[in-house]
Amino acid sequence: MQCHSPPHPSLPQFLQLLKRVSHSSSPASESITLLDDSGFQANRDLICSAIWALREEWKAAFVAFNWGNCYDDEKVCNLMIWVLGTHAKFSTAWSIIGDMHRSSISTRQAMLIMIDRYAAANNATKAIQTFNFMEKFRLALDQEAFYALLTSLCKHENVEEAEEFMLANKKLFPLETEGFNIILNGWCNITTDIFEAKRVWREMPKYCITSDATSYSHMISCFSKIGNLFDSLRLYDEMKRRGWIPTIEVYNSLVYVLTRENCLKEAIKVVDKMKEEGLQPDSTTFNSMIRPLCEAGKLAEARIILNTLLEENLSPTTETYHAFLEVTDYQGTLEFLSKMKGSGLGPNEDSFLIILAKFLKLKQHANAVKIWMEMKKCDVVPSCMHFKTMVEGLVACRWFIKARDFYEEMISNGCSEDPKLKMIFQKELVDSGGKGKQNVKKVTSY
Repeated sequence: MQCHSPPHPSLPQFLQLLKRVSHSSSPASESITLLDDSGFQANRDLICSAIWALREEWKAAFVAFNWGNCYDDEKVCNLMIWVLGTHAKFSTAWSIIGDMHRSSISTRQAMLIMIDRYAAANNATKAIQTFNFMEKFRLALDQEAFYALLTSLCKHENVEEAEEFMLANKKLFPLETEGFNIILNGWCNITTDIFEAKRVWREMPKYCITSDATSYSHMISCFSKIGNLFDSLRLYDEMKRRGWIPTIEVYNSLVYVLTRENCLKEAIKVVDKMKEEGLQPDSTTFNSMIRPLCEAGKLAEARIILNTLLEENLSPTTETYHAFLEVTDYQGTLEFLSKMKGSGLGPNEDSFLIILAKFLKLKQHANAVKIWMEMKKCDVVPSCMHFKTMVEGLVACRWFIKARDFYEEMISNGCSEDPKLKMIFQKELVDSGGKGKQNVKKVTSY
């Protein structure tokens, strides 16, 4: 869900105004008047771009939506509903849907968004109720909407609820392979629960459901993820015997499990076989070798595969670089950060979370602090998660002075206080006695 409108030239200034207005204690009417007198024109592209840019700050996004009076624009309404649902502001989202319905604007997509947001909030009951409620808005409870519900539930790890709902409604929506594949995907690729996946796989024939290529792909993926080479190859052979053509996803799964189980030569042979079958290996194919090699500490082999990827005129992805960042030393980390920047792939917030967690786990707190400075050079703004990772890691390394400095900066940046960390600092101050004044800064209240 995102806004595809081109960036508006005055968007940065408009965003600043919206943030200021949303944090103001003035009545809503005064905020609207301030926006009316700002000189900005409430056109669709500006409002849509603003809502998307402010998707992490729902209040400011909602100010833009209300000021733009976009209740008659289905696309903008759907985007605002997604933002509100993401922040669990469901009552406000429902009010927009009510306005859309009264204005005779289609609410089908809006309802599907609500289903997905409820599922994301781990509220499967509300997601299912919303599906059933679609009839109240004169929307057809067709198979497309039914599968959308199952997909949303599974995507957000409510697989058990999705499976129960599918079986309970088999009279209204006859059981088909596509429905079971959605459930299989949930168990295989979302939760990676091989026991549940095998159970569903065994039960499919009992419901007269025939497995297809997608079914095999999900099961092979699951066996691959848990390192079960034997069953991955067994299902691959069975799939071919039954006339199903393996997709690139199946071959990527085989490449991964072979590499993970120390069969790199065989994995490379699978890549060659892909080419013989007319399939072009992609970045994911090579990542499927790079990732397990890095996890096993085989950096030399991983670098060789990275060079092969480049020789194939393929581009590394963020996942490629993150695999190396998780295991390389300080110099190697700087090298791959530079490569990411050069290829236009960041580094991003996740990149630095990976690196900070790595060095702090290794008790290399000095390197973690140096990486913090690199993060600022890369124009990545530290989030509350970055601060918390640093503070907790430095405390674990017993570097209390630096930990306290980061904690104070964390609070000053608007992050919530952490009672556990605050207690640790207080305890260290007491335990250190007279040395506490030298080792730990005085604890202050916020």
